[in-house]
Amino acid sequence: MSATQEQCFDNSECDPVEEVRLFEAGETDPGSFDHEAHVRVAWSYLHRYPAAIAIARFTSALRSLTTRLGANDKYHETISWFFLIVIAERRAACPNGDWQSFKKVNRDLFDGSALLRRYYSRDRLDSPDARRVFLLPDLAPRERANAAQDRQAVQPGLFGNSPG
Repeated sequence: MSATQEQCFDNSECDPVEEVRLFEAGETDPGSFDHEAHVRVAWSYLHRYPAAIAIARFTSALRSLTTRLGANDKYHETISWFFLIVIAERRAACPNGDWQSFKKVNRDLFDGSALLRRYYSRDRLDSPDARRVFLLPDLAPRERANAAQDRQAVQPGLFGNSPG
């Protein structure tokens, strides 16, 4: 792995354009591509592209990665889109912020299963359709409001975050 690759995929500061280039070129170390790295790369796509283009490019590159690794069953369309949409919404609140600032105020993104449980039932996420296509959340607004009580604070927006 090159020094640039290490800088990009060890969750330190990296030029988002370079990070996207490395990811699309398949120069990602699968061993270090954990959930935080997924969020970081998604953030970089959204730094570089409008949301619709970022979603298309990121999901295509991620599917290529899972195919190359022989792990097609790991790709999940609904989860990928969900996180990209949440990250896009939160980036809109601070479009010029850097990765470290974004990470600091969006800690809930790094416990992915807890965030997903606020919006999706297990049955919906475990469905074959959810793996294949993006499905909208199925939990009612009341259920989401109750889940929000578990957080310290809620930022305005559909997918609000909890600071700090």
